[in-house]
Amino acid sequence: MLSEQSAPVIKATLPVVGAAIDEITGRFYRKLFDAHPELLRDLFNRGNQATGAQRQALAGSIAAFAGMLLEHPDTRPDAMLGRIAHKHASLGVTSDQYKIVNEHLLAAVADVLGEAVTPQVAAAWDEVYWLMANALIAVEARLYEQHGTTPEGGTWQPMTVVARHEETPHTLALTLRPADGSPARAFHPGQYVSVQVELPDGARQIRQYSLSAAPGAPEWRITVKHVREGAGPAGEVSSWLHDRPRVGDVLPVSAPFGDLTLPAGDGPLLLASAGIGGTPMLAMLHHLADTGSSRQVVVVHADRSPADHAHRDELRRLVGTLPHASLHLWYEEAARQASASAPPVAVSAGRADIGGMPLPEGITAFLCGPLPFMRTLRGDLLGRGVPPQAIHYEVFGPDLWLAEQ
Repeated sequence: MLSEQSAPVIKATLPVVGAAIDEITGRFYRKLFDAHPELLRDLFNRGNQATGAQRQALAGSIAAFAGMLLEHPDTRPDAMLGRIAHKHASLGVTSDQYKIVNEHLLAAVADVLGEAVTPQVAAAWDEVYWLMANALIAVEARLYEQHGTTPEGGTWQPMTVVARHEETPHTLALTLRPADGSPARAFHPGQYVSVQVELPDGARQIRQYSLSAAPGAPEWRITVKHVREGAGPAGEVSSWLHDRPRVGDVLPVSAPFGDLTLPAGDGPLLLASAGIGGTPMLAMLHHLADTGSSRQVVVVHADRSPADHAHRDELRRLVGTLPHASLHLWYEEAARQASASAPPVAVSAGRADIGGMPLPEGITAFLCGPLPFMRTLRGDLLGRGVPPQAIHYEVFGPDLWLAEQ
């Protein structure tokens, strides 16, 4: 909760800070990386820095958090904080790094806003920062404790590549097992791991990938989309993973993190994905199939074409094992009708449209895919009376949706 002296200051200055937040965060990152180039080399995603996506995500999270403190002074935005904390813990972020960020962020605010940043204003925004930072540090500490480690110790473990399979021309599945030969640890369906690779220039870049196979299996599987040069730079890590590791090679991989996980109980579910966003849904479906679930499950997936749909046959098979599940596929370029032996499935051409789809009462929705896809489906669900708290999502990359929640 904001102090009585800071609340009116934040209320008065939030519009000014919000209007300049993109410039502030841009200045912040320049200051941060000038002082600590190792953070850009070994922690921050260089691709997201190049596109500006990380800057937008930071701006959105700060503005959203400050706004929530004003609008709901007695409530902490745990959903937003939890999502960020899981990402931070998967990267091995430490509490000392929050002090570094604070120093350069407040310096950037002062640089951009100049004389408007009086000592009172600076103190109020410092309070906002530490309310958010300390909450994140506490959540991250609990996550590290769950994995029996500390932020300094990290959660990295050597994992051996035991299989690789090209799912489509642009997606690669890597099967991983602990290098000591022990079974992979259990995870909650929907979670992800971080993978660290050493690039030719010596940088150790980290990316997150959803675990796409059964949670109880002795091995993990990640499915990597090759990010090619186009609207942004080519993906450094995805390119490396597609080109370099072979069976027998060892990669540093984090413990599982992520809060997009199935709720207990027998309530109906909507699992809606597009493109590579289908990977966490596969783990959820594996779990439902392995536990003999009788839940109503509506599965929606959209892709460019059947040939671009990674794990397409596996998805159909899993849905076919669930007694009360249905599968709805949309392909932008072409639609292939289900064969006679396939599970009940509706295949349509174009973009996913759930507007006229029958949905059970009390459904809990899980969304993963490009932001426009998720925004559209979330709007459709809200319009049909699904409460906001029943709609969960995962963003691959910086969360540019925070300010909208």
